[in-house]
Amino acid sequence: MELFETITQMGHEQVLFCHNPEQNLKAIIAIHDASLGSAMGATRLWPYTNEADALRDVLRLSRGMTYKAACANIPVGGGKAVIIADPRIKTSELLRAYGRFVNSLNGRFITGQDVNLSPRDVREIRQETKYVVGVSEKSGGPASITAQGILLGIKAAVEFSSRKRLDELKIAVQGLGNVGSNLCKLLYERGATLFVTDINPARTAEIKHLYGATVVDPNEIYTLDVDVFSPCALGATLNDSTIPLLKASIVAGAANNQLENEQLHSRLLRSKGIFYCPDYVINAGGLINVYNEMVGYEEDKAFKQLNGIYDTLLEIFNIAEQQDITNFEAAQKLAEERIKQARLLKATREH
Repeated sequence: MELFETITQMGHEQVLFCHNPEQNLKAIIAIHDASLGSAMGATRLWPYTNEADALRDVLRLSRGMTYKAACANIPVGGGKAVIIADPRIKTSELLRAYGRFVNSLNGRFITGQDVNLSPRDVREIRQETKYVVGVSEKSGGPASITAQGILLGIKAAVEFSSRKRLDELKIAVQGLGNVGSNLCKLLYERGATLFVTDINPARTAEIKHLYGATVVDPNEIYTLDVDVFSPCALGATLNDSTIPLLKASIVAGAANNQLENEQLHSRLLRSKGIFYCPDYVINAGGLINVYNEMVGYEEDKAFKQLNGIYDTLLEIFNIAEQQDITNFEAAQKLAEERIKQARLLKATREH
């Protein structure tokens, strides 16, 4: 009963479990809201400690996709998928078995690449289903355009809260995967001073060499005297233990589900005077990119939607200030209002 209560409380329409013992495939697809169109959300491949952790992750991520699409003015629903597997033993057969599972939903769910899946892997999945995006890498692919969205978010937050220039900023980047590395490049080109960490020493060495970044221990990244803390690794890194350590005045990064407890920790950040950019707003670049690939890529249209991240964040910051609520709460209000208006418009057209 607890499982169904959790799904109901979070507002999910459908949660599907897939098991293919021949290919050792264990996957979960969560469709949070498909009222505005097919649920879009990438697939994450991760060696979860247990199935409960995988379910918790996919439920939070899929709900975030609904809000992400709404804040980005993308007419799709929100979904997400996870494959429970060790990336070191990822096989073509496993990916194709997963593709057949996605295909069985007949377009109700459209997916793409997330952690531990590459465009090549997506093309493997595409062998079994047309309901996948990110097959080609328009404008450098989702990672590049997501990083550009994070840069726009940092600009918006700095303009609203501190009035500094980018070349005056000290920025701590946590996680140097595809998005984090792209973000470091963009920040370096604009004169920011970089502090970085990652569990992979080869990545930190590369970013140090390319962009003159100072490499720090993963536990030290929270304590640095910087202007911006940019979480670009996995989620829930902002919690009771880490938030008290922060000296940054702005949190703006690419990771999904940065707050371990959204209500509690958004309020804790606010009480410390830390300006938070809601993750599903600032990191919408990847969704914008793959959505435009799906409908027929027009670069001007895609970049207009990307630039909307800046305007949407300023709108959220103003709502929060005027209503004396957290930026997270303001983002929720904005997303829910946009979803409501889109549903009304859709109902009007159908009648």
